[in-house]
Amino acid sequence: MIKFRSAQSFCIQCQRHCSSTAAPTSSQIAYYVRLGQIETARKLFDQTPDKTTSSWNSIISGYFQNNQPNEAQHLFDEMPQRNTVSWNGLISGYVKNGMIKKARQVFDLMPERNVISWTSMVRGYVEERMISEAEALFRRMPEKNVISWTVMLGGLIHEGRIDDARRLYDLMPVKDVVTRTSMIGGLCSNGRLEEAREIFDSMPQRNAVSWTTMISGYAQNGKVDVARKLFEVMPERNEVTWTAMLMGYTRCGRTEDAWDLFKAMPDKPVTVCNTMIMGLGENGEVSKARKVFDLMGERDDSTWSSMIKVYERKGRELEAVSLFRSMQSEGVKPHFPSLISVLSVCASLSTLDHGRQTHAHLIRSKLDDDVYVSSVLITMYMKCGDVVKAKILFDRFSCKDIVMWNSMITGYAQHGLGDEALQVFRDMSSSGIQADDVTFIGVLSACSYSGKVKEGKEVFDSMKSKYKIEPITGHYACMVDLLGRAGQLDEAMKLINEMPVEADAIVWGSLMGACRNHTNSDMAEIVAKKLVELEPKNAGPYVLLSNIYASKGRWGDVDKVRKKMRHKKVSKSPGCSWIEVEKEVHMFTGGERTPHREHKEIVKKWEKLSGMLREAGYNPDGAFVLHDVDEEEKVQSLRLHSEKLAVAYGLMKLGEGVAIRVMKNLRVCGDCHTAIKLIANVTRREIILRDANRFHHFKDGLCSCRDYW
Repeated sequence: MIKFRSAQSFCIQCQRHCSSTAAPTSSQIAYYVRLGQIETARKLFDQTPDKTTSSWNSIISGYFQNNQPNEAQHLFDEMPQRNTVSWNGLISGYVKNGMIKKARQVFDLMPERNVISWTSMVRGYVEERMISEAEALFRRMPEKNVISWTVMLGGLIHEGRIDDARRLYDLMPVKDVVTRTSMIGGLCSNGRLEEAREIFDSMPQRNAVSWTTMISGYAQNGKVDVARKLFEVMPERNEVTWTAMLMGYTRCGRTEDAWDLFKAMPDKPVTVCNTMIMGLGENGEVSKARKVFDLMGERDDSTWSSMIKVYERKGRELEAVSLFRSMQSEGVKPHFPSLISVLSVCASLSTLDHGRQTHAHLIRSKLDDDVYVSSVLITMYMKCGDVVKAKILFDRFSCKDIVMWNSMITGYAQHGLGDEALQVFRDMSSSGIQADDVTFIGVLSACSYSGKVKEGKEVFDSMKSKYKIEPITGHYACMVDLLGRAGQLDEAMKLINEMPVEADAIVWGSLMGACRNHTNSDMAEIVAKKLVELEPKNAGPYVLLSNIYASKGRWGDVDKVRKKMRHKKVSKSPGCSWIEVEKEVHMFTGGERTPHREHKEIVKKWEKLSGMLREAGYNPDGAFVLHDVDEEEKVQSLRLHSEKLAVAYGLMKLGEGVAIRVMKNLRVCGDCHTAIKLIANVTRREIILRDANRFHHFKDGLCSCRDYW
């Protein structure tokens, strides 16, 4: 027995054989077609002196398989003799290339048709979702076989016409295992499990697909225990069956059952492991998902993408970035899903260097011209503070969809660029794109962050009158924020009371922030109490109440609030800031509980900065540390705010001329805002801070928010 070392050596042997025989067979032509070597197949065909109809059919089929329908048609036109197989091949080729009209023209020209001709044409209509045309042709068929019936049945099921499919199924004279399985799947997708089980139980023979379809049907409809019973009596399981059962458990949150079943699997194929990673991750079992990932002997791109996506969705951005680095170091080429996940992570972390690197991957993969990808890139650059690059990407596209327009408007809003956001909104309307809910949230936020009260009111009023969009709570929250920031607290409260729907925590939260900014403690107390009712586990309102009472010296009330927090087990989210230095993200938390590895050096740097700031007139504002402590402790607390530590680290590590980009998970406090403005001035550095609400661009002692945030 000859063993060929490669396909190439086999090709050489085949060529030698062909040269010693009268003519290459159609199977030899088909072999080269399967290898994708259509030119070699054509050369063999052209060298054949006496071409059979089978040879012609093989080469024509080859051109269709290689997406060259014009050349296939050209050869068909040259055929000296054609049989029904030739005509059927032409129909099938056009169907596979999505050219349904050409397929129908060929069908209508055929001198003779058989059941395969009719079935191929019906299949073409079904695949193109042209079910009415498929039905009309199916009814005209002079004879039908079980495949014809099954193709039509599948079309009706895919269209969601389960009742029509069931009627057709009942009319079928002969039903094979494929037909019955298709009907079971259709009924399960419609929740009609009893009917599906009736067909399943009456099947004279079942294969693995039949069993898996019924098990999947139960699992997808929440009947996991019934699915498991059927799974246990299944004669022979394959990886699709195991996957269906595992997905059934993870979908309904039964991760322990999924984990036990996964451990019991005799073999764990890559596809099953990937499913398990996503299923565990979506249920918050991130550690177990990573355990599956680490135990895999073999991984594919989907494995890496799944684990990165789990980290991204569960707010574990640093782990996502670290895993992406490992993926690259192991030589795994990142594909579309992983790149999109990493872009989202870069946007969340505001890590511009990683974002640029991922953008470069997309360019090399020739994916950057996609409208959706560009929208994600625009969002990433906006969230990383590079407005100019986002605008360049936006301007590249002449045909923009609603997502791209909204990305630009929302991005400008985050940077407090109200004029620019309004201009994009006007350009969008002029281009004929209809604004949606997201558009108006972006525009109203832009007006709020830039103090454009008049323009914001006009946009809000136009929603119903001009655009026929009914405002939802998100739009009212923006309007309350707009009025509140401008100091119009009574009008904001009036708007809440006149809302056609019940105001939620987001709306009241907007007013709470305004009360804090404008030190209206009486209204703040009312709002905070309302928020405690709506969100008893949210620490924000409790902290605000505590601070209000502390500012008034009402320490007994402060103690009551804190006791209530302890009783309800409410904890305040700690302030956290981060900065990217040399492609590594460095995290800082307030205080000294989890210090950075260079904490001592950072504190020394801040002490040096403090001296420079005092000379520039800085005086720490203890109003932002409203606790029953003395002034010295207040200053100490302010000194250790996370954003100050991140800025100090940036000054230590980043060379002159490089912008310092800091991200914070909460709103920047007033004292830090004042301090960072002065730092930017005395060090002559540009500092870009993104907090939970918006961007602050500090330069020459000024902030882009104009102290309006």
